[in-house]
Amino acid sequence: MPQQQSSTRQRERTDYKEPRHYRVILYNDDFTTMEFVVKMLTTVFQKDIVEAETLMLEVHNKGKAVAGIYTLDIAASKVNKATKMARDEGFPLRLTYEPQE
Repeated sequence: MPQQQSSTRQRERTDYKEPRHYRVILYNDDFTTMEFVVKMLTTVFQKDIVEAETLMLEVHNKGKAVAGIYTLDIAASKVNKATKMARDEGFPLRLTYEPQE
């Protein structure tokens, strides 16, 4: 039986783009304790204690701060995890994510 040759060729994709990045923003409120914010930043965002305290003070003094820059799925996951952690502790902490310019 003769072999058939395939005329199909594989094309290589060379137009890959880096995924869009999103900033996770942490907002100040009058009820969430500074200690909880530091705990959340070290737990969810893997910040060291010095960086977590610096971010917490930026949120406290300026009203908001960027907790990190991630791809969409990671940003959404971190916002959900941090929000759940805050609600479980009884805090109204607000976090959002938005596209990085």
